Amino acid sequence: MATELGPGLTRAHGAESIGALRGPRPQIPAPVEDLLATLRRGGQAAYVVGGCLRDALLGREPADWDLTTDARPERVQALFPRSIYENRFGTVVVRHDEAQYEITAFRRDASYSDFRHPDSVEFGDSIEQDLARRDFTVNAMAWGGRPGEEAAFVDPHGGRDDLARRLLRAVGDPDERFGEDALRMARAVRLAASLEFEIEPETLAAIGRNAELARSLSGERICAELLKLLAARRPSVGLTLMADSGLLAVIAPDLARQRGLSQNKIGGEDLWDHTLRTVDATPDRQVVRLAALLHDVGKPDTLADGHFHGHEAVGARMARDFLAGLHATRVLQERVAHLVFHHMFAYESNWSDAAVRRFIRKVGPSAVHDLLALRAADNVGSGLPADSGNLPELALRIDAQLAASVVLGRGQLAVDGDDLMAELGLPQGRLLGRLLDDLTERVVAEPELNDRAILLDLARQQMSDRRLSENPNS
Repeated sequence: MATELGPGLTRAHGAESIGALRGPRPQIPAPVEDLLATLRRGGQAAYVVGGCLRDALLGREPADWDLTTDARPERVQALFPRSIYENRFGTVVVRHDEAQYEITAFRRDASYSDFRHPDSVEFGDSIEQDLARRDFTVNAMAWGGRPGEEAAFVDPHGGRDDLARRLLRAVGDPDERFGEDALRMARAVRLAASLEFEIEPETLAAIGRNAELARSLSGERICAELLKLLAARRPSVGLTLMADSGLLAVIAPDLARQRGLSQNKIGGEDLWDHTLRTVDATPDRQVVRLAALLHDVGKPDTLADGHFHGHEAVGARMARDFLAGLHATRVLQERVAHLVFHHMFAYESNWSDAAVRRFIRKVGPSAVHDLLALRAADNVGSGLPADSGNLPELALRIDAQLAASVVLGRGQLAVDGDDLMAELGLPQGRLLGRLLDDLTERVVAEPELNDRAILLDLARQQMSDRRLSENPNS
């Protein structure tokens, strides 16, 4: 089993070439072309629009393809009998070639009194109206046309020019765009990181002016943007923008408190700088990057006499609470908190094999390589080599133990609770559980003891010793 330790070792990923603005037309998959053609044969205007077009022009693989049309939902359903319309936003889900695509009717601007959702959905009459309501110019382009017209770009806001300059610019007045949907501010810093773009100065300034609006956002929406940001090649780009604009203080105030807090790591850098370095040094695995972001969240609350006493335990609780507030899955909350709690381990080469097995058992076989990756990134964030602390040696020893299928838990014992109840006459309860745990510890230390007869003898002896200790005069 390979173990990822250092930064930059998980994938080769460079910025997309601007030369990937592919000539006079984007590369559109055949099924999407079929959908456009069906709409136009039906007498309707049809365009691909938004982020998929942006990514296609950059030479990136779009996550999905979105289409827009002047047809109302009922007309779209008539043209595509295998379609579903179950929302109020004018979006019809069409199944084609075993994939699903969203086709949305043109819409025009509406009021947003809650800074999140339009108060009403108003269908528009033109592609220009539809593009004018979108967030950033690079997302406000379309490709297609009306019936009888040759397909062409519609780019009223200069999206292709901004794409060539790798620039994120709000469509129209940025204060209005962010006032309509506060999530657009989080999306801006996420796109800056994932696309490796800069944010146009006035758009960035507007994020600072409107950062407080992010308090209206649901945890689910923030969580989705944060996870996408952390999947960028260098998440620190977006996290720095988030901190500098004031968004971080609204979305994650406990992380914002790291700014300006000094520690004995890299000269001239504070705790927040250390966190940014650590996040960038992790492999692109969601749980590890989240743990890297939150691994020192407990330090501000534990600082005393120049030390951060027990910050990993405090940080684990805070990490769990933070992710719960974002409505992350319970599994993700617990996995991240578990890594934060254990990230301060110290390995020594003189550990016995039994000590290595105990370490694996404590951390868990499914989490141990994530913990090593986190610790390697923490080393880099502290100005040390990734392999400091003999991590490669520990990784090899862990892999050797796992390859040997050693006993690490009750489920791998040669006996179970039913055996002990039948052979020793024990009832179900805490005593039975403690006995199984004791047997597991014995086998972790000495794997050759994992034999049914031997374990039953050990259990009998332990129960006999227990009775003697409780009744020394019997």
